Order: sequence, then structure tokens, then C-alpha cells
Amino acid sequence: MPKMKTKSAAKKRFKLTGTGKVLYAQAGKRHGMIKRTNKQIRNHRGTTTLFEGDAANVKKYFLPNG
Repeated sequence: MPKMKTKSAAKKRFKLTGTGKVLYAQAGKRHGMIKRTNKQIRNHRGTTTLFEGDAANVKKYFLPNG
């Protein structure tokens, strides 16, 4: 049985915490900042944790060795 490989795209987009939660960078910060409010821009700063259902899929299919 061959080893399971980590998906390269997921490796760049997600990070696992010590407790097993999945961190991701918030969307909507690439362009078009003029039309967004300062509150929106401020709240999308940094990383946040993925919802449990989505995190389970990411860990199972994309980050099996994580």
C-alpha cells in the first residue's frame, strides 16, 4: 500500500494547530478594498479556525499526515 500524499495546494492554504483545529487565511482581502468598509477590512485580518465539518474533510482528504 503506497503512502498517502499531502495535497500541495492544501499545504499552502491550511495549518493545523496543536489541538487539531484547522487555521486558514480569511477571504476577501486581495483587491477591491475601496468598496469594503474599514470594519470589514479590519475583521478579515489574520487567520481564523475552520468550521468543524469542513475541518474534518480537510484533515481527512487533504492533510492526512498533518
